[in-house]
Amino acid sequence: MKGYYRRPEATVAAIRDGWFHTGDIGRMDEDANFYVVDRLKDMVIRGGFNVYPRELEEVMMTHEAIAMVAVIGVPHDSLGEEVKAVLVLRPGCQATPEAIIAWCKERMAAYKYPRTVEIVESLPMTATGKILKRALKR
Repeated sequence: MKGYYRRPEATVAAIRDGWFHTGDIGRMDEDANFYVVDRLKDMVIRGGFNVYPRELEEVMMTHEAIAMVAVIGVPHDSLGEEVKAVLVLRPGCQATPEAIIAWCKERMAAYKYPRTVEIVESLPMTATGKILKRALKR
């Protein structure tokens, strides 16, 4: 790839020292297998503060009632984005959005905890089993 068509600024940002920077975060195991584990752009900017969804998801997965969770940014008039969690409860468990928010508030920085929690039956998934976050932002 020589660059983005008619987008020289995007080309300069993406191609550095001859390498194309995709924005993917990966890891390599002991057998030299590579895994894509997150995206650099998967970040919520709430009132000028960077909030990394992965960090919040890891904390929320320690809640006894949460089976799966996706943290996303949703538009906000004055803050730019607000933190929202969409989650699936474990079978037989019950929790309210208000209880989840209160639990998060005790464990996360004031600018990080989700102000909105939506409890759903399932999360949209890709063919490889990754949560399809862009489908949640609609």
